[in-house]
Amino acid sequence: MKDEYDLSKMKSRPNPYAKRLKKQVTLRMSEDVIEYFKTMAEETGIPYQSLINFYLSDCVTSKRKLQMTWVSPT
Repeated sequence: MKDEYDLSKMKSRPNPYAKRLKKQVTLRMSEDVIEYFKTMAEETGIPYQSLINFYLSDCVTSKRKLQMTWVSPT
């Protein structure tokens, strides 16, 4: 491999996979949920948004379903 390359003539092009990596969304979460992940982030050194993404990705991979019962007010 050369020690120096002349990249001034190189044409830039967008990464074709960048759009598939992540999609920005807006979520409304309770403060206790955010605080929980921020605390975990401090302990692990991983950004809290990444931790939330890892957790949700794990749910998708394991096909975990939320089990809850709605009680209708009477």
